Amino acid sequence: MDSPVVVISGGGTGIGAATARRFAAEGARVVLLGRRREPLEAVAAETGGLALPCDTADRGQTEAVFARVLDELGRVDALVANAGGHGTGTVADTSDEEWDLSFRTNVSTAFVLARAALPALAASGGSIVVVSSLAGLFAGPGVAGYTVGKHALLGLTRSLARDYGRSGVRVNAVCPGWVRTPMADEEMDDFARQAGIGGREEGYAIVTKDVPLGRAAEPEEIASVIRFLASRDASYVTGSTLVVDGGAHIVDLPTIAVG
Repeated sequence: MDSPVVVISGGGTGIGAATARRFAAEGARVVLLGRRREPLEAVAAETGGLALPCDTADRGQTEAVFARVLDELGRVDALVANAGGHGTGTVADTSDEEWDLSFRTNVSTAFVLARAALPALAASGGSIVVVSSLAGLFAGPGVAGYTVGKHALLGLTRSLARDYGRSGVRVNAVCPGWVRTPMADEEMDDFARQAGIGGREEGYAIVTKDVPLGRAAEPEEIASVIRFLASRDASYVTGSTLVVDGGAHIVDLPTIAVG
């Protein structure tokens, strides 16, 4: 049997890059999608993968990518819809353009990718893993576009699972909490400057102080969960949301002061 083919959006950094390394280490052929060529090609060189720069919210570009993947590799066994970002500000502070951008980067990327991948995934009995966020379950302050977009990804996951299960396609979502990615590092740097604290590490310590495991995740820890959901070990799991946040979502906020 040919090695499985896994398509990963946002594959050049963070969770996407760690996921590519995990699949490649187990013999999969990885296809890396994203808008920035340099990080994609760096991960492709490391994993023996195929780097295909594209805007995954663009239907024409995305369909062309899948046509090339099928032509060169012959199949698609899993899609990891990991691209995302954008969406800071309260509702009143968010412009129409910023709102549209938050949906394009967080929701349209996954929708357009899934639509393009479904025929190949149905043919292989494959699966989709959608990377949402803890913000897909709860609301943080001043991130309206991001929060609503990540919530929408869970609806997309359930709709796909409901409609395509009979075609043999499984679809699940992962909701990470804080993960040490380049994007999170930038957020911690900004937080440290605004709060007047010592730096990035102190920022991470503050935002995870009430997390039961007491730390942020490493990208490889999220990649392991994605790998499980895409594997035959999860063959009867579909439409599910798996929270990977060190236990943050179980904390009862009103009891923190007396804990």
